[in-house]
Amino acid sequence: MTDQLDESAQLLLDVSNRSNARPIEAGTPLEARSNYNAGFPVIQGAREAVASVEDRQISGLNGSITVRIYRGIGAPSKDSPGLLYLHGGGWVIGNLDSHDEICRWFANLAGCTVICPDYRLAPEHKFPAGLMDCAAALAFVAKSATDLGVDPKRIAVAGDSAGGNLAAVLALMSRSGDAPRLAAQLLIYPNTDATQTADSYRRYAAGFGLTAAAMKWFRDHYVRAAADIVDWKVSPLLAETLVGAAPAFIATAGYDILVDEGLAYATRLREDGVRVVPRHWPGQIHGFVSMGKYMPEARQVIEEAVAAWRSFEAMD
Repeated sequence: MTDQLDESAQLLLDVSNRSNARPIEAGTPLEARSNYNAGFPVIQGAREAVASVEDRQISGLNGSITVRIYRGIGAPSKDSPGLLYLHGGGWVIGNLDSHDEICRWFANLAGCTVICPDYRLAPEHKFPAGLMDCAAALAFVAKSATDLGVDPKRIAVAGDSAGGNLAAVLALMSRSGDAPRLAAQLLIYPNTDATQTADSYRRYAAGFGLTAAAMKWFRDHYVRAAADIVDWKVSPLLAETLVGAAPAFIATAGYDILVDEGLAYATRLREDGVRVVPRHWPGQIHGFVSMGKYMPEARQVIEEAVAAWRSFEAMD
């Protein structure tokens, strides 16, 4: 291995190692959420001001869903770009506050309206519950585009980790009309293959933040049965074809157990004729974009995602 861990990544890993925290897989989902909610404010940077933030209730197939709506500074009041952002957290943890920093960056850098849904989490709500909530949120954005000041032809979806998984699946669903059409998909170290057989699961199984044991714990809480693991709506890399998916930006981190499947997804998309802008941060770890206080590289990912999104629009 020729690449070295970025200093920012090594610093955060050193802090984590000194804490001697119990592995996530050794506890319950409720304990994981409690620990995560206590920890994420410590690693997020200062919350960037945006033009407005509003929480709203929308209807889903299984009840009300809270969505947080951000309007970026300088975003036009009508026909602005719209972005559905799906937070990470292994389908088990994460909420509207845990990824607030990223949503604010997107809103301001893209001059857009960001909508982030508080989708249902596993294991209380297993696959496909969270996915269906995200699909309902995307339908809301498309249906309410005029009210939101969004151009229905300029709606994109984005997400990190498990949120990147949900975003990738929505981008595939949109091809057949099962979800509104999308202008772009912006995927940050996405989970695309729940079989967890990629070599990066061996190379980075432990010692780099997200472990192979923790990822198995997350997946097993999400799926209903083993058959779900190879369903393309859980593992989009296993879809028969990716033809017709929205243009994609894919960010990967070098020291991440998900790096191989992220790179493989970019390759599959390109082979199937989808425009792809892949960006790789060789010295970084999983989750670094949510660690703005420690990671100067975090905001750079959003800057590059926005640049890719704009390049897709310019080519249309």
